[in-house]
Amino acid sequence: MNAPTGEVIEKSVLLAGRAPSLHNSQPWRWIFDSHELRLYSVSSRILPATDAAGRQLLISCGVGLGHLHAAMAAAGWRTVIRRFPNPNQRDYLAAVEFRPALIVTDADRERADAIVARHTDRLPFAEPTDWEDFEIVLRSTLDPEGASLDVLPADSRPDLARASKLSAALRRYDSGYQAELRWWSGHPVEAAGVPPEVLTSQEDYERVGINRKFPSGSDGPRDADDTGPDRAAVLVLSTDDDSPEALLRCGEALSTVLLECTIAGYATCPLTHLTELPRSRDIVRQLTGRGQRPQVLVRVGMAPEARTDPPATPRLALDDILEHSRRDDSVRSSDFQTGPHRWG
Repeated sequence: MNAPTGEVIEKSVLLAGRAPSLHNSQPWRWIFDSHELRLYSVSSRILPATDAAGRQLLISCGVGLGHLHAAMAAAGWRTVIRRFPNPNQRDYLAAVEFRPALIVTDADRERADAIVARHTDRLPFAEPTDWEDFEIVLRSTLDPEGASLDVLPADSRPDLARASKLSAALRRYDSGYQAELRWWSGHPVEAAGVPPEVLTSQEDYERVGINRKFPSGSDGPRDADDTGPDRAAVLVLSTDDDSPEALLRCGEALSTVLLECTIAGYATCPLTHLTELPRSRDIVRQLTGRGQRPQVLVRVGMAPEARTDPPATPRLALDDILEHSRRDDSVRSSDFQTGPHRWG
């Protein structure tokens, strides 16, 4: 068999659709022609006030691509990825071909399971246990062409909090940004968006100090046990530039980080608001000590055992993110429509 069945592709695309994205906008679309799977960005799902340059759209699609790789590996297939195969079609992000795997390892299965187990946790974390050993393992799993990884020292938290507050202050009177934030958070938007159950109270927000400022989701703390102030490790993924391929690869690296952290039993929370504006992004860059451009930060730590996971955030239905086509079909993201379906 030279290509996976449609059923295998459908299951893997559904898992890829669990990838995190800016405000859960899910800006991806897949086309399968019985041999090759193509990934497209969907321009109608960009958030122009928050992500004017489309950086986060590409990073989000890269996470989906990384999740697809993990899902296909667990199904017994290795992926061969060509990124931006048509330079004249910038919404055509990747072409994926498949080769049968010699073996499916326990690690392959664990990564696919982690896709389902992972969720963004905006509450405070305790310090991650056994971090030094895990960091060695994590670095060994990252593709050096994807992104550079930095773990910021604990004493960087005041500067990160200043960058986070600066980002919020600069956008306080940005009506476009505020409208997007309120439209995409607090209620599902066509099986997308951030529902109120996963938002935090003002008290929880202040205990973390570096999260994006969303509308409050509850009147009081959501924690069953008081973990105190956030003591998460903070990771930064940086790239040499903001080219589309660098951003897509950064998303793939972020997929690896999130899934490996989940396998290790850590809770995670990606942060992108700290890199959306030049002044806050520059603070993060100085903290890394690199000349590279920081793209995304990730809080990693231990969630209390008594903490109850919130309901899963909604996801677009399979028909909204996957299309089967003939090999000679020419499809663009402008042809894609998303319907009011929910994750099944």
